Amino acid sequence: MKKSLILTVLTAYGLVSCQEKNEVQQVNYWPKAGVTYEIFVQSFYDSNGDGIGDFNGVIQKLDYVKELGADAIWFMPIMPSPTYHKYDVTDYKAVHPDYGTMDEFKNLLTEAHQRDIKIVIDMIINHTSNQHPWFLEAKSGRTNPYRDYYVWAQKDTIADYLNKKVITLDSDNIQQWHDPGEGEDYYYGFFWGGMPDLNFDNPKVREEIYEIGRFWLEEVGVDGFRLDAAKHIFPDDRPLDNHEFWKEFRAEMEKIKPDVYLVGEVYDKKEVVAPYLPGLPALFNFDFHYTLLEAFHTENGMILPEKQKEIIDFYQNITSEFIDATISSNHDQPRLLNELGSDPTKQKQAIAVMMSLPGAPYIYYGEEIGMKGIKPDEHIREPFLWDTKKQDIGRATWIEPKYSVEGEVVPLAFQREDSHSFFNHYKRLIALRKTNPALAIGSLELPQTSYPTSVMAYFRHHETQSVFAIHNLGKEEVSISIPENYNQSLFEFGELDIKGTEMVLGAQSSVVLERNAITNYP
Repeated sequence: MKKSLILTVLTAYGLVSCQEKNEVQQVNYWPKAGVTYEIFVQSFYDSNGDGIGDFNGVIQKLDYVKELGADAIWFMPIMPSPTYHKYDVTDYKAVHPDYGTMDEFKNLLTEAHQRDIKIVIDMIINHTSNQHPWFLEAKSGRTNPYRDYYVWAQKDTIADYLNKKVITLDSDNIQQWHDPGEGEDYYYGFFWGGMPDLNFDNPKVREEIYEIGRFWLEEVGVDGFRLDAAKHIFPDDRPLDNHEFWKEFRAEMEKIKPDVYLVGEVYDKKEVVAPYLPGLPALFNFDFHYTLLEAFHTENGMILPEKQKEIIDFYQNITSEFIDATISSNHDQPRLLNELGSDPTKQKQAIAVMMSLPGAPYIYYGEEIGMKGIKPDEHIREPFLWDTKKQDIGRATWIEPKYSVEGEVVPLAFQREDSHSFFNHYKRLIALRKTNPALAIGSLELPQTSYPTSVMAYFRHHETQSVFAIHNLGKEEVSISIPENYNQSLFEFGELDIKGTEMVLGAQSSVVLERNAITNYP
């Protein structure tokens, strides 16, 4: 029986389509399980023709973000900085003039909140720019009052450590001590010399940071922060100090805004990540990203749900109140489509996997239209394609794109009209998640049945709803038994046949089934 016939009742299992569920009211599950959309303002939409995306451009596209289904926006750094990426701040209480004025940003906040879209900004407090006024003062001499805002050492005491840093997942820099060109003292900068680390052993530094947080939450009105390089506040041999700092930071921010949203970047395995949860209630799940890619590369279906179950259970031992921020890609990794061998089917199936597993998914701008890009970083941050170049008056031009160009990426204007486009696929899956609580906030249960290696399968349960998701990542069709009473189709992708009590999934195919008439799950 072919896929097209699944819309009718089947005699063996009574399998019927529930696609009309996407037409019911969507629920906003943010922050626990809502969808956040990451934007690099510089590449998003240029409203004034200077080639650089800006706040007013984002305002013009807020309805697009709402149409996609995102509940919140995370803005990559928006503060003044000497670099294009702006991860080295020179003024913590201002916005970059290329992006607009503070009043324009506040207007963006107002417009977003009117659409029930939350705003989270990148907060970079591990380090400043080496052009920040604090550092310019600090490097002038040992007696300067800002000297202890940074970490210093005499050259002869650190001679053995000047080039001894081990490459980490979040930095390939091997030099951590840097010469400011004045005197015999070197300063510490984990990422590079342009980013001197702040000294959080200094209470004055901590007070400065808390005041900066107060400014953005209280005076500006953002909803929360994405905390960059959260595991590097203190050196790696002082993890307990890191944990304690973030608990203190959270307490200070909650005094200002009790419902403040804090998501941390702790780029490591779960054993290192989990102890940060009491201070940073949301943490990015980088294991999810890498295991998702591994599952598709190896066609080993169960490694991802098994890893996700392992992580969730591990976090539960730390605290039951955590937000698992899952990602399929971000501004530091090659674009998802490139990671999956430029195979559109794989990317569409990958997002079906992410949207049907537990977590609070993050989508990197442009992924939803199949944008491409590989390192260096500038080329995974290329301008969004809204329309053909001739018609795209807001396309940013600050960089000459190499990968996300017409002919390689179909502009959004055309994807809107194509029911099979990346955009409509993402929009459909986000709507599916927001209309089915089991997919958004349900528990994760692994099946007891063994399936072919290429099959990824799992149950999601919430109160009176239970669903079963099955994805065949392989290049050959597979046959599996349908669990009893799971007879309503919520979502289908690829080829799908029913033969009696068996389901035949074609290559790179997925289906989400709902169980009928169940009682509450524990």
